Amino acid sequence: MLNNQKYGGLLERQREYFRQGETRTLDFRIAQLMTLKRLIKASEDDLLEALRLDLGKCSVEGYLTEINILIHEIDYMIKNMKRFMRPTRVKTSLMFLGARSFIYSEPRGVVLIIAPWNYPVLLLLAPLVGAMAAGNCAVLKPSEFAPNVSRLMGKIISDNFSDEYVTLIEGDSEAAQSLLQEKFDYIFFTGGLRVGKMIMQRAAQHLTPVTLELGGKSPCIVDRDINLDITARRIVWGKFINAGQTCIAPDYLLVHKDIRNELLKKITEIIRDFYSNCSIESKHYSRIVNDRHFMRLTGLLEEGNIIIGGESKREERYIAPTVIVDVPLTGQLMQEEIFGPILPVFEYETLEEAVDMVNERPKPLALYFFSNNREKQDLILETSQSGGVCINDTLIHTSSSELPFGGVGESGIGSYHGRASFDTFSHHKSVMRNTFCFDMKMKYPPYKLSLEKLKKLMKLM
Repeated sequence: MLNNQKYGGLLERQREYFRQGETRTLDFRIAQLMTLKRLIKASEDDLLEALRLDLGKCSVEGYLTEINILIHEIDYMIKNMKRFMRPTRVKTSLMFLGARSFIYSEPRGVVLIIAPWNYPVLLLLAPLVGAMAAGNCAVLKPSEFAPNVSRLMGKIISDNFSDEYVTLIEGDSEAAQSLLQEKFDYIFFTGGLRVGKMIMQRAAQHLTPVTLELGGKSPCIVDRDINLDITARRIVWGKFINAGQTCIAPDYLLVHKDIRNELLKKITEIIRDFYSNCSIESKHYSRIVNDRHFMRLTGLLEEGNIIIGGESKREERYIAPTVIVDVPLTGQLMQEEIFGPILPVFEYETLEEAVDMVNERPKPLALYFFSNNREKQDLILETSQSGGVCINDTLIHTSSSELPFGGVGESGIGSYHGRASFDTFSHHKSVMRNTFCFDMKMKYPPYKLSLEKLKKLMKLM
């Protein structure tokens, strides 16, 4: 593991390389993204195997939720990068007759990307796509809790990119702490609230701007005016993919009392259908990342009454897809993000009651609402706050390169994906180009215009 002095030397080499200007050209940016895409495709089997070893992900799930999204993001960026890089002309006041105004997007410089373990390929490389597209140099810090992915990504990066441009630092929290002592031009972090606060404190010491992709308790509200089968299927998929270890997974259900029992019955049927009667033998169900998270989650199973699931096996880090009712609102299940395959279910009578319950808690990263009623959909959008909203489905809004993804309040700061990624890793520089053809003498002293006449003139500008 590199020591602090070596981190400082690495960053200085990256800054020197950045100052040379090569990363700023369109051809260079496109070439690097095409290289990254080629490496992902060439390493696809190895990446999927690493995901299986670290998280028990089956290859189909690993491809759909990580590799596929990455390839689409790279393709989108390559297709649109020239347009993103082009200076944008904006209006100029008549007060500055002859001048023209522009907004230039310029790279921030040397950026730090700290990734989590739950989607260790996607959440390490998707921000890197934005950093490359915007013309930056980057330091990557993958999670030590996904060691096989971390090791493989380290080899891929070091074998194909110079460390002056992109480098990857393996190691535990001490390595991250050492990196955070250095001055970066931008820090991009995906993870939990506690660590996010610490990173923001460290960044403040250098006045370094940050993007924090955190999480929170994302609610899923279910109206009675729905397609029951499709609703249940989409909720089960969104909640239990990756064994619930998804920052935007439905954290708890709020179901209209008239359909509560029907929905619970249908959810139970679909869990058994998806995961071989909720069996540990299912090849399509992931595992908990480590023993610490396993013990935390099994402790939560003691609250409420289990409708389905609840089984666990420590040596395999297996916790069955679990639906639980009669959970106290003051219990541990409702105090922080569950981040596992446990789904508490509550009922409500009026939609306003459900919205109030959501609004009493910190603003979530995602909010899900199932209803055919357009007026109720609009009510949800107008009366609740969240990082994003998905109506009549779960998770899918985050896979669109056209939609910015990010939190609000305790669920995060800033956003990325597509154009938002390019903008996140860019500084938008204001530029005004004036001419020598005109020179308004009234702006120079001694001022000959009275204040009253000046105000009248300004209204015309």
